[in-house]
Amino acid sequence: MSGAYGGNFTLIIVLFILLIIVGCACIIR
Repeated sequence: MSGAYGGNFTLIIVLFILLIIVGCACIIR
């Protein structure tokens, strides 16, 4: 559960959070 898989999992989490932030911004607008 570490190494490349952990890095990819972290990257997916960050992208998912950014997607949520962008979605909320669009909804607010």
